[in-house]
Amino acid sequence: MRIAIYPGSFDPVTLGHLDIIRRASGLFDRLIVAVMHNQNKKPMFSVEERKEMLRRTTADLPNVEIESFGGLLADYAHSQNACVLVKGLRAVSDFEYEFQMALANRKLNAELDTVFLMTSSEYMYLSSSVVKDIAVHGGSVAGFVPDEIVQDIVRRTRKED
Repeated sequence: MRIAIYPGSFDPVTLGHLDIIRRASGLFDRLIVAVMHNQNKKPMFSVEERKEMLRRTTADLPNVEIESFGGLLADYAHSQNACVLVKGLRAVSDFEYEFQMALANRKLNAELDTVFLMTSSEYMYLSSSVVKDIAVHGGSVAGFVPDEIVQDIVRRTRKED
């Protein structure tokens, strides 16, 4: 069984993330979407909230599992018997960083490869940061995130006013 991990903060999950998830789920027997604990960031949503939003938006994909992890990604991949990391790329600047991370992960876990998927062109500009900025300033996030989570974002940004 070919197990892949798609790691990220997913704060919140965007249509660009969902595009990568859907495409990767067709390439592997099992895809673990792994929400990272990053203590250096102040997320809009808790890890549990992000996992729940991802579960709702991937409910139609039977080989996709939503998990979370802390620590080294290479160690987490080993614990899950994963042989591949999936990373989405929007631009050349993404590649530079992700290439370094892929080499470091391979050094830490020689069994682990990284597969880069280019985002679909309609999502090249899209990031969770862009979505949060739009939401915090009262703009509509419809068309940027899955329909299932638009109201979650609206409720959260209204709470913080």
